[in-house]
Amino acid sequence: MKQQTNKIYIFLFISIVIAIIYLFFATHTIQQKLNTNIETILMQQVKSFAKNIDDELHKHIRTDPYVELKQNLPLRKHFEGTLSIIVNDFFKYVFVLYRDDAGVYRYLLDGSDEKAGFNQRLSVEKKYWNSVYKTKQPVIIKQSQLENIWVTYLQPVIFDNQVKAVVAIDFSTKLPASIYNAIAPLQNVFIYIFVSIAILLLILLYQTLLSLKNKKESLTDALTQTYNRTFLRELLKKIDIAKYQIMMFDIDYFKQINDNYGHKAGDFILAKTAQIISEQIREDDYLIRYGGEEFLLFIKKGENFEASMFEIAERIRKKIENTSFEYEDKTMRITVSIGVTNNPEHFKTLSQAIKHTDEMLYRAKREGRNKVVSQDTKDTQKEHIQRKNINEVKEALEEDRIVCYFQAIVSVSDNKILKYEALARMIDKDGSVILPYLFLDTLSRTNIYNDFTKRILELVFEKIKSKKVAISVNLNFSDILDNTIYNIILDELQKHKALTRWLTIELLEYEIMQETSLIQERLLQIKSFGVKIALDDFGSGFANYSVFETLPLDILKIDGSLIKNIDTSKTSYKITHSIATLARELGITTVAEFVHSKEVLAIVQELQIDQAQGFYLAKPSPDL
Repeated sequence: MKQQTNKIYIFLFISIVIAIIYLFFATHTIQQKLNTNIETILMQQVKSFAKNIDDELHKHIRTDPYVELKQNLPLRKHFEGTLSIIVNDFFKYVFVLYRDDAGVYRYLLDGSDEKAGFNQRLSVEKKYWNSVYKTKQPVIIKQSQLENIWVTYLQPVIFDNQVKAVVAIDFSTKLPASIYNAIAPLQNVFIYIFVSIAILLLILLYQTLLSLKNKKESLTDALTQTYNRTFLRELLKKIDIAKYQIMMFDIDYFKQINDNYGHKAGDFILAKTAQIISEQIREDDYLIRYGGEEFLLFIKKGENFEASMFEIAERIRKKIENTSFEYEDKTMRITVSIGVTNNPEHFKTLSQAIKHTDEMLYRAKREGRNKVVSQDTKDTQKEHIQRKNINEVKEALEEDRIVCYFQAIVSVSDNKILKYEALARMIDKDGSVILPYLFLDTLSRTNIYNDFTKRILELVFEKIKSKKVAISVNLNFSDILDNTIYNIILDELQKHKALTRWLTIELLEYEIMQETSLIQERLLQIKSFGVKIALDDFGSGFANYSVFETLPLDILKIDGSLIKNIDTSKTSYKITHSIATLARELGITTVAEFVHSKEVLAIVQELQIDQAQGFYLAKPSPDL
């Protein structure tokens, strides 16, 4: 009985498929024939129109249409009036173009309602238009579908046996769509195909499971079996920043391992290091391979998390330090440097928190390596005291204790200083210098932040006026969208109009960009004052290449997380190389951030990056 039932199902399935195929091809054939007839009729008309236009041109013009139409405005109006008579629902565009000496096609005549200006440039598919000039024969460009027809007919205009212009007529119609709608009921039989598709659901379920497996593999680093940066991008969309702490690990002197023992030994060390770290954390934690020998760890907060964070980092550091790595006949010992951010929620975005963790890691390496550094391990009480509230910032503004430090940006080719980046600082009452992350986050979405922004712009323009130097200032995308901040920017630009050509606005790339059309409009307004637009921290792991389409960029600053490793990480080198190449192709000036050594600067020069910035070249200073 079961076999008989299966045979019935198979027979029904085959019958349905045959019916679907037959009806599909039958209706398709009918539509094609009707479309062909409609196209033939319209093509006959368009050829007739094109010939009449050609005859009319020869009737009134003796040698060169461009010369005579340029000099004779009434004649142009006469012809364009004639062309406009042809334009209707079928014949959408009727115009005459000529090819100039540079091979660019420009308008002679336009019959449309919104007429293009005489000699205005038009981008065309040159392979077709050039063919008209070459063969002196008409060319037909078709894009026909079942639902509509679109055709461009190109007719050469010949004087003295030379093509001097091209008559172009576009015609389109949606009549095929009407025909399609009329016979659509016949195709309702297609619905039956979906019944048979249900039989295939089990197969699709199996394929779905395979797809999930493949997706998991795409989010995992093949060497270390940790998560990769693709996973990090997904994680950033859903993670609650307040529930996690961040660590960043870097294997000390990893380049020497590769140089002395080979890359296979280096891969072995990476895999074993990842394994040791994984054994010290919980299922709720996320370990990500962030760079060549760098790992990023998100630790979920628990009770007494501030005390345990440093202990976890120290435990991992000591475990790695005391482990002997046996590879083939070699025994290796390594150490790691660790940067820690206990409270990432204090930062405006998670990307800023990651960047701060990277800075802590760099401090650990600078202070001797094989150690843990966090914002709390170096004079914890003092740093908590330094974190300023909004009233203290307001008081500092009133007492002119908000100042700018300036870091030089140099030309890579000759090491000459080209400009400076303005970095906000707050001077405490005891004279100590407070960094922005200790006070700026408290100002978000307040009137004090508006006053702070105005003050920074005033300071920058004062310095530009007195020193006649180019200076860049940092702003967020949200600042451009905020009407109050935007108006403050415009007011300052208007007030200092003679100095605006010295100003560059750096936009923070890691902030999520919304309302791109409004941002684009406002940035173009800012650029109209002569201000240059830079994109800061590009390539920090969340770069979106669509910014090159949406933002009017002059300068691209390549993030320090890439630059600082280009002498030791092939991945960082290749990513930086691709960014620099793309920017060069787009005519955008590149700046390498975080240049901290002679070796890094040499590679920046090799990659033909235009400008460089970093502690190796110059540290931030209150004076230029």
